[in-house]
Order: sequence, then structure tokens, then C-alpha cells
Amino acid sequence: MNNYRSGFVTLLGRPNVGKSTLINKLIGEKITITSPIAQTTRKNLKGILTTKNGQIIFVDTPGVHKPHHRLGEILVKNAKAAINGVDIVIFVLDSSKEPGRGDKYIKDFLAASQTEFIVALNKWDLVEKEFKELRLEQYRSFFGNNKNFLIVSAFEGEGCSQLLDIVFTFLPEGPKLYCEDTICDQPLDNLLSDLIREQVLINTREEVPHSVAVKIEKIEEIKRKNGKNFTAILATIIVERSTQKGILIGKKGSMLKIIGQSARSNMSKLIDDPVHLELFVKVVPNWRKKESRLLEFGYEEDF
Repeated sequence: MNNYRSGFVTLLGRPNVGKSTLINKLIGEKITITSPIAQTTRKNLKGILTTKNGQIIFVDTPGVHKPHHRLGEILVKNAKAAINGVDIVIFVLDSSKEPGRGDKYIKDFLAASQTEFIVALNKWDLVEKEFKELRLEQYRSFFGNNKNFLIVSAFEGEGCSQLLDIVFTFLPEGPKLYCEDTICDQPLDNLLSDLIREQVLINTREEVPHSVAVKIEKIEEIKRKNGKNFTAILATIIVERSTQKGILIGKKGSMLKIIGQSARSNMSKLIDDPVHLELFVKVVPNWRKKESRLLEFGYEEDF
């Protein structure tokens, strides 16, 4: 293919700036979970966009933040390591707010590592009309007048096609790196556990989400004589305190039922098969600080 381009693009930014929503919009499929809760993304995930002009492998990363436990340290280290060997970095910022210390930390990190990057000012739809010019001036001052940036709205799609056009200019000529119908590189159990955790984030109070992990214990295809086959999934939701367990289960199991129903619906869409989901809740005190537990639940440093 003449002029066909392919390469890797990392999205980097503070927590909750909309990196995952942006990747989902650019690819046109939901491949990574989203929620209003910071630190929704916990693992570097590759989303693959294949077009007639080329193939872009987007790397979604956890938000760069000041860690308060071992899990946080792993997330930040993996996010920062994801700039190595990629063709371009998209520095995603929340334009509904003026640039802050966390943004400066990432800007300085990219400069120190001599990494070339594109600036994407996301959430532009949330900036009030009378503040738009002021916000642009703030970011011009923050980056310097010689740095171009793109205004985007991952929610509405504004600026996304222009962002793709710019990204392609940074990619080398080369063949497809993944099969045309591949849109994500994650194993099935990771995707399923994230779909459960997404519903925990959406449906529970602020005190629960950050201390939640989900472990898929078993996935089994059940074949019936009547031909109505289904996939049985057994999963454990891990929390750090018994009070959190109570919140997750809810009165007479009501909250766990809501979480399970919504997760099951999304799982059925993902694997294109009816799903029977069984959920259990387990208390593991301070699991985010314990290396052995982090490894057990699938959190380790990328090398």
C-alpha cells in the first residue's frame, strides 16, 4: 500500500481529563471504561484504529498524579513509561479548567524526556462561551505562543477528525501491525473485570471506588441441549473495609443486583453471548499497599 502509515500514540494527562472517552470516540467503539471518578483507568490499554490510510495504535494510560500507596506508584510509573518508543504523545488537558500544577509536572516531564507531543484541549464543550477566549490565552501562556494545540470535545466529537489527521502526519510508512478487525489488545478477563468495576464506580459513593478491584475467578461456556447456550462468569469484587462491602451489597443485596445487571448487559454485548454473572464481595484490608495482593489482582509495573 502506497503511503500507508502505522504507529503508536500514547495519551498522557492528569486523572479525569477524558483520555479514555477520547480514545473511545476516536476508535468509534467502547474499548475502555469511563466514569466521572478519577483514576478509572488502571492499566495501559491499546486501542487500534484501522482506516484506509493507516493504522493507529492508541495507548490509554492511568492519570498522572501524586501517589499515596503502592498501587498509585505503579499506575504513575506505567503511565510515564508508556511514552517510550511511541511515535507521538497526545498531552490531554481538561480545558474546562485553567492549567494547574499537575499539568505543569507533565509538561516538564515531557520536556525533560525530549518527547514530541501534540496538545489536545479536551472538554471544550464545558467551557462557557464568555470564557473561551480567556481560556485559550491561559493555555497559550502556559505552553508558549510557539506551541500549537487542538481544541477537542471527546463527548461531542468536536476536533476529533482533525486530531486524527495530525496524528497520521507523525506516523512512519509501514504495514498493519494488527489484524483489521482488532480494536483492543486486552485479554478477555481484563475487559470483563473492568466492566464490573465501571458499574461500581458509577453506582457507589465516593468512598468506595478507589479501593475496589475485581478478579474474574472463572469463565465457562455452558452448552444446553435446547441450543440456548450462555457464558457463566464468576467474579469477586475486592474492597478494603467491611463498611465498603456493606455499601456494595446494599439493602437485601439491592446494590450488588444493580451492579450485576448493568455489568452483565455490557458483557453480553462484548462477547456476543448471553451471560450469567455471579458476584461476590470480599474484604482484603490495605490491598493497594501490598505487593503480593497487587500482583494477584493484576497490577504490576510494565517493563
